[in-house]
Amino acid sequence: MFKIYQKYIFYNYLNKLILISLVFFSLVVILNIFEEISFFKNTNANFLLPYFLTLLNAPITMFEIFPFIFLLTTQYFFYDIFRKDELFLFKSNGLSNFKIIKNLFGISLILGFLMIIIYYNFASSLKFYYTDLKNNYSNDNKYLAVVNDSGIWIKDEIDQSIIIIKSTNIKKSFLIDVIINQFDINFNHLKTIQSAKIDISNKKWIIYDPVISEKNISSKSTENIFFKSNFDEKKINSLFSNFSTLNLLELFNLKKDYESIGYSSDEILIHLLKLVSTPFFYSLMTVLSAIIMFNIKRNKPLFFHILLGILISVIIYYLNFMFASLGITGKIPPNIAVLLPILFISIISTIGLIKINEK
Repeated sequence: MFKIYQKYIFYNYLNKLILISLVFFSLVVILNIFEEISFFKNTNANFLLPYFLTLLNAPITMFEIFPFIFLLTTQYFFYDIFRKDELFLFKSNGLSNFKIIKNLFGISLILGFLMIIIYYNFASSLKFYYTDLKNNYSNDNKYLAVVNDSGIWIKDEIDQSIIIIKSTNIKKSFLIDVIINQFDINFNHLKTIQSAKIDISNKKWIIYDPVISEKNISSKSTENIFFKSNFDEKKINSLFSNFSTLNLLELFNLKKDYESIGYSSDEILIHLLKLVSTPFFYSLMTVLSAIIMFNIKRNKPLFFHILLGILISVIIYYLNFMFASLGITGKIPPNIAVLLPILFISIISTIGLIKINEK
């Protein structure tokens, strides 16, 4: 009999999760489509392209709000069984409050693992395709900054020239051991500039002690020179931070590349740790939602539960954001930045479970 109720809980919860996910997917598509249409309004792109790009971008956006979806699903699940008086039926067949929550915890945990193993890798691939397509209609396709095990590579276009920059390292607002190759629009080589250090704090770079080679003739300048660029420290970091286009394996490899050139990997480590902890986070959100539902009056309308879910999600979101910011800026270690919100929710959930099990 217990296994029958386990199946009932699983299918009931899964149906509600799918329903709420479809509702939020529709909202994401509707909200994003206007932004995409606005982006393409002055281009010669096919009129269907904004709709196609919206669908490509929606899955990764959904991944970001899935904790909120799990919370609302749990609220809807309990609201439904309270409304139908099914809780009494569960208890009369040996299912305590704790056992019901334990089943939901297990369901969320399994779904969380599937999310990071299958769904996230799929969604990140679509996001990469989305970014690649959209860049064809953006000025940003002229600019590129990538990291690999040989260093940092930057492509720039300015004053009818193509600039290829290679640096072995970046330290705060300085590129280290830099080679700048300048080409015309037909990719004919114009000159090469070498420097041990370049200040990139703004878009007017300061090149220290440059060695300039032009037409196979090298000359060393005794004075620092200025170099106009579309890049500064902030823009380079923003291009590096688009982790949502990378799957798990690519993220791990990028972390190794960051470390090999001495570039801070704190931000990518936080992103990876958040992904790895996703199943536990979903499960804890489910447990927290269940505890709240058991502790509020059951005659409250559905709208009240939705508002409560939104309030809790906003608090947890800002808690996550605050600790992640502290981790990225080096105020606290990255693993602590990710674990503290989970630990906070775990403590609240544990206290709540003890009280519920006593009922």
